[in-house]
Amino acid sequence: MERIKTFLNESRQELKRVNWPRREETTRYTVFVVILSVGLAAFLGILDYLFVQVIQKIVL
Repeated sequence: MERIKTFLNESRQELKRVNWPRREETTRYTVFVVILSVGLAAFLGILDYLFVQVIQKIVL
C-alpha cells in the first residue's frame, strides 16, 4: 500500500512540472489535425475512385 501512495505522490509532483499548452495552442493544433485528416481522407478517396475506374476498364 505504501508503494501505491508513493507512486501517486510522485505522479502528482511530476504533473505539476508539465508545461501544459495554452488554450490557443491546443485549438490551433486541433484545427490543424482535423484539416489534415479531412485533406488526407479526400486524397485517398480520390485515389480509390481512380483505381476502381481503372480496374473496371481493365476487367470489363
